[in-house]
Amino acid sequence: MIEHLSIIPILLFSIIVHEIAHGLVALRLGDPTAKLMGRLTLNPVPHIDLVGSILIPLMSLAAAGTVFIAWAKPVPVNPGNFSRPRRDDVLVSLAGPVSNLLLAVLCAGAVMVIVPSARLLDEPGGGATSRGAVFLINMFYGGAYLNIALALFNLLPVPPLDGSHVMASLLPPAASAGYRRVGFLGVFALIFLMRVPAVSAAFHAAIMALFGPLRSLMESGLT
Repeated sequence: MIEHLSIIPILLFSIIVHEIAHGLVALRLGDPTAKLMGRLTLNPVPHIDLVGSILIPLMSLAAAGTVFIAWAKPVPVNPGNFSRPRRDDVLVSLAGPVSNLLLAVLCAGAVMVIVPSARLLDEPGGGATSRGAVFLINMFYGGAYLNIALALFNLLPVPPLDGSHVMASLLPPAASAGYRRVGFLGVFALIFLMRVPAVSAAFHAAIMALFGPLRSLMESGLT
């Protein structure tokens, strides 16, 4: 587990950026709720959720040596401030996963910058990069994978994940309200389903389909 702890800083940063992205798009569309409640900040304190930001990731690291699910406190959004509530709710919901995909690309870019820089800092004839560089490479390499996993996980149409808001916008109002009431029970049901080999394999295959090109770029610099 210790060797995987380098993922924790990028995990916390990523789920915070995910929530800020929701709030920024909501603000752009006319809803200042997140801004007024101090949630458009990189300060982790207002965002940290004890279960989703700490306990679930640590349990995942202990059990599987990796993290594919985590969340911060959802930013408050008031659809009543939107000019087109159903459309704008979808745009706000998609902002989080899109931010994770952008972070995945940035993480891959960071690896490609750090590796040659670390090699230049090595003493002549030295074969190993500094511990700090190794930590950063592991963090950003893992961060690329993690952010793709977070994006795809949040796009699943399971309440209260972001994908459920897209699904709810396609349903009639009464069905949409009932669908949203599933709440966090949907997440815990999904965590259980992820332990089913076929479901886990399908989710992993989807992650690798997007991660593959980034991995090729990063590993081309590592060789």
